[in-house]
Amino acid sequence: MSTEGQTAVQSVQIEIMDNLDALIEVLPPSISEALHKINRGEDLLEIVMDLGRRPEARYVDGEVTLSEKEVDRDELDYVVERIGHFGDDNRAGIERTLHRISAIRNRSRRVVGLTCRVGRAVYGTIDIIRDIVESGKSVLLLGRPGVGKTTMLREVARVLAEKRRVVIVDTSNEIGGDGDIPHPAIGRARRMQVATPIMQHAVMIEAVENHMPEVIVIDEIGNDLEAAAARTIAERGVQLVGTAHGNTLDNIMLNPTLADLVGGIQTVTLSDEEARRRGTQKSVLERKAPPTFDVVVEIQDWDRVAVRHDVAAAVDALLRGRPQRWCWWGYCCC
Repeated sequence: MSTEGQTAVQSVQIEIMDNLDALIEVLPPSISEALHKINRGEDLLEIVMDLGRRPEARYVDGEVTLSEKEVDRDELDYVVERIGHFGDDNRAGIERTLHRISAIRNRSRRVVGLTCRVGRAVYGTIDIIRDIVESGKSVLLLGRPGVGKTTMLREVARVLAEKRRVVIVDTSNEIGGDGDIPHPAIGRARRMQVATPIMQHAVMIEAVENHMPEVIVIDEIGNDLEAAAARTIAERGVQLVGTAHGNTLDNIMLNPTLADLVGGIQTVTLSDEEARRRGTQKSVLERKAPPTFDVVVEIQDWDRVAVRHDVAAAVDALLRGRPQRWCWWGYCCC
């Protein structure tokens, strides 16, 4: 990958497919009409409906109130009746689309709020890191919520599936969409659904043992069981591409649950001679094992990423307080 400055706009040809009409059709008529009048579908991120509050549409540049009338139970029920089944993670979808509807429930388990997120298949988003994901190295994508981790992960699955056997472990159907037939955006990749989020780690292992993948794609690695499953898969020679909760490599290192993804951190007591040689205290932090993921991609914005090509070296440098090299172009190599 070249280290010369290059903006994402110059290097990426983007094509977007959002099936927005399918989402608008399940909304109450008053909200649908308001969205049609605003006519900014390409900038729409999500629609929020909370009981007793005015409905809002969230766009890339702010929020817009869709009605002066407060949302009532009939309107919430209207949406719930027209979408798929809510899973244990309180997420549902619309069949053959990538849209996600998340529920807020009261103590009696009744729905009192809905977040209807627009799902988009964005073709071309990984051109900036395509050489990395096609190298066979395991890649971990990091970034804040809504920055495009899942969108990029979906495109990774599609691109790799053109030449390799790819299996997606799709816990909440965000990658392949709702329903038994996956969305065309994942290409030739196969998709395994997960009955309940707490079984994600078991399905990860099942995918390797039963379906002979060359690549496993997994969204939101979030607990120690999933981190252990990821390490087991990597040790079997299968390429992993996944996302985790955290904005940067530093966040993962500080998270005791996920630190194993980048090798784990342990306290080591040095001899007097070694401490003098290093110029440090006798008790220092060191990486415990080889990282599960070879490369970390920090998604800083929709058109900018920072790439850690050697996670082991980056973790060692951070633990020893060495300065890290950064650049601020369309992508960054560190």
